[in-house]
Amino acid sequence: MFGAILGDIIGEPYEFDRGNKTKDFPLFDENPIFTDDSVMTIAICDAIFQAGLDADEDEMKEEFVESMQFWGSKYPNAGYGARFSDWLYMEEPKPYGSYGNGSAMRVSSVGWLFDTLERTREVARWSAEVTHNHAEGVKGAEATASVIFLARNGKSKAEIKSYVESEFAYDLSRTCDEIRPTYFHQESCQKTVPEAITAFLEGKDFEDVIRTAVSLGGDCDTLTAIAGSMAEAFYGVSAELKAKAYSIVKDDMREVLHSFETAVKFKSGK
Repeated sequence: MFGAILGDIIGEPYEFDRGNKTKDFPLFDENPIFTDDSVMTIAICDAIFQAGLDADEDEMKEEFVESMQFWGSKYPNAGYGARFSDWLYMEEPKPYGSYGNGSAMRVSSVGWLFDTLERTREVARWSAEVTHNHAEGVKGAEATASVIFLARNGKSKAEIKSYVESEFAYDLSRTCDEIRPTYFHQESCQKTVPEAITAFLEGKDFEDVIRTAVSLGGDCDTLTAIAGSMAEAFYGVSAELKAKAYSIVKDDMREVLHSFETAVKFKSGK
């Protein structure tokens, strides 16, 4: 979850192909900001805590909807897409068939909070279906949460790559050097999640994953949020970078982040 928020903050200045496709850039902007990616990442985590880890589909989905609408109304100018922005204020919100990458950028806490891969995929699917109920939107969320689950449970990058290719049929054959020259702003899961996974697979440490993702360009805050969420699970995030994330988000977001950090430490026995 820290990885997603840091990826969002670090990638934001280069969204809409504003970067020059290099890994050599200041890690943080002079005035770093978070976007809808961070707000909705917080919202999904908060919903899980409100519903409880053992909640059934109806209970969990109800909390996802209420939480995203609640947090979205608190931060209405965070940069939501047009259809999602409309959904945030509906009295009876319904899924709208989206395959946008929003389902994948907000799902990171799901990859951390559940004990089995099956349950992780189930809750990830529910978190997508309340808005992004297109098959590709669901797949993006499930794939992202699965990579996080496998990474935090000690699987190698080769094992993770094999699982993603077999379970989700994403093409992970291209390198970042092959992707970079022709990659541009994309907001679909199918043209963001594989690239984020590739950046994660190629990165040498947490920061290198972030820099690699930013260097691809495109929908840079979301792409880097997804890649960063995976990198955190595999490499961890330094205390210094966690402190930076805490310093940029707002007090109410810090409370959820702290609850997440406490829950993860409890589950790991640390």
